[in-house]
Amino acid sequence: MSLTPAPRLRSRHLLSIADLDPSEVDLILDTAVAMKEIGTRTIKKVPALRGRTVVNLFFEASTRTRLSFELAEKRLSADTMGITAAGSSVTKGETLADTARTIEAMSPDLIVIRHAASGAPHLLSTICRAGIVNAGDGTHEHPTQALLDALTIRERKGRLAGLKVAIIGDLQHSRVLRSNVLLLTKMGAEVRACGPATLIPLGLTALGVHVTTSIDEAVTGADVVMMLRVQHERMHGMFLPSLREYFSLFGLTPARLTRAAGDVIVMHPGPMNRGVEIDSAVADGPWSVILDQVANGVAVRMAVLYLLAGEDEA
Repeated sequence: MSLTPAPRLRSRHLLSIADLDPSEVDLILDTAVAMKEIGTRTIKKVPALRGRTVVNLFFEASTRTRLSFELAEKRLSADTMGITAAGSSVTKGETLADTARTIEAMSPDLIVIRHAASGAPHLLSTICRAGIVNAGDGTHEHPTQALLDALTIRERKGRLAGLKVAIIGDLQHSRVLRSNVLLLTKMGAEVRACGPATLIPLGLTALGVHVTTSIDEAVTGADVVMMLRVQHERMHGMFLPSLREYFSLFGLTPARLTRAAGDVIVMHPGPMNRGVEIDSAVADGPWSVILDQVANGVAVRMAVLYLLAGEDEA
């Protein structure tokens, strides 16, 4: 199968789901479906980004996102370079802006960045001529995660509009929550968010989300249940009495899942903390599409890179 000449997104960057309109979301998801076919071939490579250079700046720990971006770039035949905080001059006191200017002088076409500071990709977009892809910035957003989640839901349910989606866990510190809320509500889904009162961010209801502290209420009738981990590394203070109590009140178990729709699917962006936010019987059970999310991450990131920087002919 050959790819047609690449259409374009309105922006040369992907910084936030808020910047995409519904037709662009559909374009990315439809393109990702075509990209999945490439992964079934004996030779899993097309020349769509041949001659393009992509720099991966990962200043936070990552397994799934970093590896899937790297694999996506290689499958599209891009020239890639990877930089981590430990391997950069940031350890010598160089600012992110100066690092970006140094990279910019080497004329990359795209820069994929993950950073602990919210807004770091937006800063780079004001400095660099290259297109910027947000691979997760602080507690702000993780747009490609929301897109791969949407693809996974659409594959299993055939649609996004009208679905009841429950997102449960550490809402306060989750960039996955923010991107998913923006995408799912934009595409017509009903979103419920649940977590301890100490971990519910202000303003969530203003985004059209039903907020509750009862997991039983959140999962009742849900078509999709998405679990989020407790992000201890972002917490400064006491948010939870204990992990044991957290699991008893907010952990997803098979018994709790019986309240959901009969064909419910369970999602998790990873990494999972088994026995904290999710029971292993659920994570490994017939409801789980967690590994489907991982597989779809490669296809969605291929689609994003292709739509931002693809050749006119592929």
